Amino acid sequence: MVVALDGTVLMVAQPSLQRDLSATFAQVQWTSTAYLLTVAGFLILAGRLGDRYGHTRLLLIGSLGFGVASAGIAVAPSVGWVIALRAVQGLFGALLQPATLALLRQVYPPDRLGRPVALRTSAIGVAAAAGPVLGGFLVAELGWRSVFVINVPVVLAIALCCLAARVPETGRPAPRRFDAGGALLLAAALALLVNALAEVESHGWGGYRTVGGLICSAGVAAVLVRRERRSRNPLVPAAVVRSVPVTASMALLLFTAGGLFGALFVSTYVLQGVLGLDPLGSALRALPLTALMVVGAPLAGLVLRRLGARTTALGGTSLVVLGIGSLARTDGGTGSLVTGAAFALLGAGYATVMVTATGTVVGDAPPEYAGVVGGIKQTAVNIGPTFGIAIAAGLLPPGSTGGGQAELWAGSTGTALLVLAAVAAIALIPAALLPGQPRRSVPPGGDSSGQHPQEARRCLISPSEG
Repeated sequence: MVVALDGTVLMVAQPSLQRDLSATFAQVQWTSTAYLLTVAGFLILAGRLGDRYGHTRLLLIGSLGFGVASAGIAVAPSVGWVIALRAVQGLFGALLQPATLALLRQVYPPDRLGRPVALRTSAIGVAAAAGPVLGGFLVAELGWRSVFVINVPVVLAIALCCLAARVPETGRPAPRRFDAGGALLLAAALALLVNALAEVESHGWGGYRTVGGLICSAGVAAVLVRRERRSRNPLVPAAVVRSVPVTASMALLLFTAGGLFGALFVSTYVLQGVLGLDPLGSALRALPLTALMVVGAPLAGLVLRRLGARTTALGGTSLVVLGIGSLARTDGGTGSLVTGAAFALLGAGYATVMVTATGTVVGDAPPEYAGVVGGIKQTAVNIGPTFGIAIAAGLLPPGSTGGGQAELWAGSTGTALLVLAAVAAIALIPAALLPGQPRRSVPPGGDSSGQHPQEARRCLISPSEG
C-alpha cells in the first residue's frame, strides 16, 4: 500500500519538483524510471532472499530502508540526488512487495487465501485513489518534499508490526546457497527490458535505443537461462518453473496489465482530446475504475472460492477486454454514463484478475518458495504496464504525446484501443490453463500446507494486511 501511495503522489509532485530544482523534463522522467528499473530488477532476488532469511526480516529491512530513502529525498539539494535516492527507494521497495505475499502464504492455508488477498488488492486500490488527492493537498500546502516525508511514519508503523508479528516457519528451509550470478543476470535483463520499453514513447519501436535495449535484454536473458539450467541451486526453483498455475498466472497478469494500463494511457488523450475534458473532469470520468477495484476485490474473492480460478479469471479478463473495447468506441458525443460504465468494467475486471492470479500463485506455491513466487508475480505486475504503454505509444502518431496536436491522434486512439483490447484478450489463453475447480476445504485435522489450523489462528496477522 505504501508503495502504491508513493507512486501516485509523486506524479502530482513532479511539476513542483521540476520548478524547485530547475530540472529538465528528462530528469523528472528519470525520477520515475530510476525507481522502476531497480524495483523490477530486484523483485525476484528479494523474494529468494526472503525464502532464505525470513520474510518478516526482509519486510522490516525494506520498510526501514524505504523510509530512510524517502527522508533523504525530502532534503535532497538537487535533482541528481532525487534520482539516485529514488533508485535506492526502488531497491528497498523490491524487498517489501514479495514479503507481503509470502507472509500471507505462511499465515493462511491455500483454501483461505481469497479474503486476505482481496483485502490486499482493495488496499492498493484505495492507496492509488487517495494518492493524487493527498499529493495535491500536500504539494499545495507544504511543497513537494512533504509527499516523501509522509512515508516515514507509515514505514515506521510497518516496522513496529514486523517486530510484533509472529509468523509460522515454513515446513522445509530453502537451500543454503543460490545462484548469485544468476540473480545479477536477471536484474540486468529486466532492467534493460524496462528501460527499452520506456524509450518507446520518445524514440519509437524502431529507435536504436529501443532496439539495442531489447537485443541486449534478450542476450542477457539467454545467458541467464543457460546458467540456470546448469545450476544446482537456481534462482527460480524447478518446482516453480514447472508449475502450470504459477506460469499461467504470470502470463495472465502480464497481458491483462499491459492491455489495461496501455488503455489508460490512451484514454487520457481520448478524454481530454476527443471529449474536450480538463484534467479534473478526466479524473472524475475514470473514478468508477478505482471504485470498482476497491469494491470488486472482496467480491472477486468470494467468486474465486465458489467457482474456481479458471472461471473467475476468464470472467475477469473478459470484463477488461469489453471495457477497453467500449472505450474504443468513444467519440465526441459519448456521454459520461457510457465512459463511466467502460471504466467500471475495467476496474471490476482487473480486480478479479488480480485476486485470482495472486491467490492462485501464492496458494499453489510451496511455502518455502512463497517469496520467489511473490517476486515473480510482482515482476509481471510491474513490467505489464510498461509493456502496454510502450505498445500504446508506438500506435499513436509522432508528436501525439506532446499536447496541442489533437487532430493528429483523434482518429488513431480507437485503433490503438482495439489493439490493446487484443493484447488483453491474449490473457484468455493462460486463464484457461488455471485450475478448474475451487480448492477443497481440508479436514479439521490439518491443511494443505502441513500446518495445523489452530497454529495459523494463533499467529498474528501479517503487517501487509494493514
